[in-house]
Amino acid sequence: MTPPATAQHDTPEPSAAELIAARPHLAMHAMDGLVIEDVPLNAIADEFGTPVWVYSACSMRARYRVLAGALSDAGLDAHIHYAMKANDRLAVLRLFAAEGAGADVVSEGELLRARAAGIPAGRIVFSGVGKSEREVRLALAEDIAQINVESAEELDALAALAVAMGRTARIALRVNPNVDAGTHAKISTGRARDKFGIPYADAVALYRRAAALPGIEPVGLATHIGSQILSLAPYRAAFARLADLVRTLRAEALTVAVVDCGGGLGIPYRDEPAPPPAALAGAICGALGDLDVRIMLEPGRWLVGPAGVLLASVVLTKTTAGSRFVVLDAAMNDLIRPAMYDAWHGIVPVSAVDAVAPVAPADVVGPVCESGDTFARDRMLPPLGAGARVAILDAGAYGSVMSSAYNARPLAAEVMVDGANRSVIRARETHADLWRAESVPHWLK
Repeated sequence: MTPPATAQHDTPEPSAAELIAARPHLAMHAMDGLVIEDVPLNAIADEFGTPVWVYSACSMRARYRVLAGALSDAGLDAHIHYAMKANDRLAVLRLFAAEGAGADVVSEGELLRARAAGIPAGRIVFSGVGKSEREVRLALAEDIAQINVESAEELDALAALAVAMGRTARIALRVNPNVDAGTHAKISTGRARDKFGIPYADAVALYRRAAALPGIEPVGLATHIGSQILSLAPYRAAFARLADLVRTLRAEALTVAVVDCGGGLGIPYRDEPAPPPAALAGAICGALGDLDVRIMLEPGRWLVGPAGVLLASVVLTKTTAGSRFVVLDAAMNDLIRPAMYDAWHGIVPVSAVDAVAPVAPADVVGPVCESGDTFARDRMLPPLGAGARVAILDAGAYGSVMSSAYNARPLAAEVMVDGANRSVIRARETHADLWRAESVPHWLK
């Protein structure tokens, strides 16, 4: 049966075989079923239970090297700062640190995590629209590479703290270029109505002011127009606007040594066309290549998204008039992207036998008491009995980091695979962990 097109897409959904073939770290073996690198997912489920997150170390390394190579081949002096909000596990951070990556952080906790993972302070950039005084003090004390300032109010507060601490804050002004990235409204960040960045028209005057403030060293400009961007046109528009600002500022004898191009490069969840890193590098080079600036890039999803799967087991299959519901032991508390963004994730059987069985439409849902606890509707899947296993693909980014314990469901375990090696990188929570930090007032005991 040909998979149906959906309301959001004109093309048929890719088959399980097509999804697996497009992901080099995955393969379907006749005996072992779905394998990630050299490890059968069934073996991971048997050993660690389900639901469980599984990450391919080789995939992450390979993707980092492709991106770094594309920037180098374009002749750019480029520095990659991994956007750790996509997946902040220490093992993931350590892997990228070993490749030479820095970190893009947006909170005190992320800064401390980056340092705990061995990322030098000199390779850390702090972004975010609402940095607290405590967070700024930590960034200054650590002497991180750069603070991306998002408002005039933040600039003034930062200058006062830097002077009080006897420090100098290296800053870039995050400019809002008023460019629509053409992505989901909830992950667009570069439009005039979005909360992020300094209005384009105010950037020159604020940079001039920053250069005169004590405790502040303006080193450049930054922008970030959104996430899951599948077209180069918004990038070209944003980078062109930044290039114009660089020339204007330099005409006033102001130093602009850095341009932080942000992140947001999308991945093909449905195997839809998506620009490769070489195309992004070309867009950067085309707009900024003649300006003799150091380029910073903040990729997150592109590096880790395809490297991860959420492995789940079927609790039961429920059939009603005209509908088939495949109920998993994973739920929206584990992976909230479908409920929050109507995000599409490939779902493939782990069993080689299931993978070649006839398919029919099914809604894939979790056990949480919300109608929104739905991973997919009318997905073409084989008959799946209790205990059958499925892999939800491209779950390495904005998956485990957005998990919750809703419905008193402990957080799932996380496993990293590297060739034939596998190891838990975050243990499964127990039910007792859920209330370990709670207390009952004495008058209720």
